[in-house]
Amino acid sequence: MTTSEDSLASPPTPSAETDGRSLGSGVVLPRGLVVLLGVAAIVIAAAGARSIAWLIGPVFLALVLVIALAPVHGRLRNRGWPGWAATLVLALSVYAVVVSIALGIIVSIGQLATTLPQYAAQSRDLVSSASSTLTRFGVSPEELRKVVDSLDLGKLVQVVGSVLADVAGLASNLIFLLTLLLFLTIENVTVPKRVGRIAVDRPLVAGALRSFAHNTRQYLLVSTVFGLIVAALDTIALFVMGIPLAVTWGVLAFVTNYIPNVGFIIGLVPPALLALLTGGPGLMVAVIAVYGVLNFVIQSLLQPRFVGDAVGLSVTVTFLSLVFWAWLLGPLGAVLAIPLTLLAKALLIDIDPRATWADALISHEDVEKEKRRPHREGRGAGVSGRWHRRHRPESGPTDDEVVQA
Repeated sequence: MTTSEDSLASPPTPSAETDGRSLGSGVVLPRGLVVLLGVAAIVIAAAGARSIAWLIGPVFLALVLVIALAPVHGRLRNRGWPGWAATLVLALSVYAVVVSIALGIIVSIGQLATTLPQYAAQSRDLVSSASSTLTRFGVSPEELRKVVDSLDLGKLVQVVGSVLADVAGLASNLIFLLTLLLFLTIENVTVPKRVGRIAVDRPLVAGALRSFAHNTRQYLLVSTVFGLIVAALDTIALFVMGIPLAVTWGVLAFVTNYIPNVGFIIGLVPPALLALLTGGPGLMVAVIAVYGVLNFVIQSLLQPRFVGDAVGLSVTVTFLSLVFWAWLLGPLGAVLAIPLTLLAKALLIDIDPRATWADALISHEDVEKEKRRPHREGRGAGVSGRWHRRHRPESGPTDDEVVQA
């Protein structure tokens, strides 16, 4: 029997691409087992990350801040500034942002703690009026007493006071954050060269890292601009309606604008409750209406168009990422949910040309828009798409051209 006949007679060998993953010694794992192992690895990694959330949160926050302000260094260098001067300006810019945010939050919490006790009597009267109304509908007094005790504004003041007492404990984390920012700012000078070295052997990894940095900057820019607009309009509206601490609620609206989907609700609840205490249900409805109109026009109609183009994530994925990162890292994870998801997407999907199906599932773009969009090699183009275009039979751009793009 000839060699060709032997090859025809022998049964086909299952390939690792279709039936499982090869271990390198001829053993092929079933794909179901591979999936289970992957899920188990994700659970173990998530448990480990949650145990050191106190470290991951500040480190990633520092990384995002440096990425956001990194173009400052490049522009100063292009204008002829020496390297040390451009690095110094970048470090001062990062420090200014961190100190401004910290001072704004601390001052807002302090004003809130000193103002809330003034409305303790109004809150008790309001709760008593609501209790009497509910009693008429057959609600038992014992249940109402439990509700009244849970809605005591004095307990809320105690909680705020404890938060202020814990601010001193944040000093060590702040020092750690500022020190880490300094190191990252200095290392930022060599990042382009390092990414270029990675691109020599791993062009997909380099492209994914560049895409992550670019998309993160675009997201932060859009969220900051629209957050300032929403905060300014909310502050003006609250000031006109006579709501106390209008500036504080404006700062809260700006910070919660970085929290996708539910940030609007978080920023609305405190001023709405304060409006109920100061002006009654009518004023509370007015505050809710103003916030609702501003949220619908700015945060629901305008901002998603720009954020979607910068991020490329569907609404469902955005919401699920918010829930996951908030559970994993706490409140800071909710604020950094989109950048964290972009990093996970870059490391798990964009570097693997076989994961284009996953990119199609989490993308916000529909199929028709994807068909109409011209193929381009820019920074916003998909990394997996660039891999396929580089490896198509006809002549196309070389790896060096893609890296330069």
